[in-house]
Amino acid sequence: MVGESDMNFFAVVGQRNSLAEAALDLGVTASAVSRRLARIEDRLGVRLISRTTRRLSLTSEGEAYLQACLDIIGRIATAEGAISASRGAPQGLLRVNATFQFGREHVAPALSAFAARYRDLQTQLVLTDAPCNIVEDGFDLQIRFGEPTATRHVMALLLRNRRVLIASPEYIAARGLPKRLSDLAHHSCIVLRQEHSAYDVWRFGDDAMVRVAGDMSTNDGEIAVSWVLAGHGIMLRSEWDIARHVSDGRLDVVLPRHVMRADIMAVYPERLNLSAKVRMFIDLLRDRIKERSGDLQLP
Repeated sequence: MVGESDMNFFAVVGQRNSLAEAALDLGVTASAVSRRLARIEDRLGVRLISRTTRRLSLTSEGEAYLQACLDIIGRIATAEGAISASRGAPQGLLRVNATFQFGREHVAPALSAFAARYRDLQTQLVLTDAPCNIVEDGFDLQIRFGEPTATRHVMALLLRNRRVLIASPEYIAARGLPKRLSDLAHHSCIVLRQEHSAYDVWRFGDDAMVRVAGDMSTNDGEIAVSWVLAGHGIMLRSEWDIARHVSDGRLDVVLPRHVMRADIMAVYPERLNLSAKVRMFIDLLRDRIKERSGDLQLP
């Protein structure tokens, strides 16, 4: 029997043009999409999708199954929304994924306040360096950094945010102020070894990029910022994390014309669009962040 998770999976794959496109939307590899699709077809005993190296096309059985999946998913979402709305309060389990530092500083306190307000709710917070797959890992909500992307997930803006280059006044006094990105090659840069991207390549919204080097690196953002504060080098870091240090004069923004957009977004599956627990927690989290926005954003 095909479960709700498989129906959600097929609803994504069946509306994409290729395995690669579906894999990008689901956050998995194309081979993983192919294997799971084959398992569903084996259980049903029919071919749902004809695939070539470049394109997917639904069979007649696939067309019928896609429409059935979309109808069932929509009915479940409507029913869940109606039940939650009728009670007027969140209930059940709320599973949230966030990055370590932002999760500790903002999401965890917000979940604490949310759980205290709604006693019939259970909460679970999972912190990871790289974003998890919402559908595959069963999350209701994920806090993500970066520009909005084309996705079937719903994305709600929590805070405008940019990544900027920062250094301590002591470092600048000792090593000088870089005038252009190419000058960073002659400076000590502190890098974060996180996620799967090239950690030593810094990219900016104006399509500029630079490869950097330095003697100190870490996979922990809080440690890296402490090293910048101690005068060890220049770092690319989100303004929400360093705005307070800039305001009190402990850090300076370097090359301010070169920034990277990295808005803080709440992301959740489309099927949860009517979920009271998701909607109300996002509202609470956004309100708490808004109260502190003066400490989280540069002038």
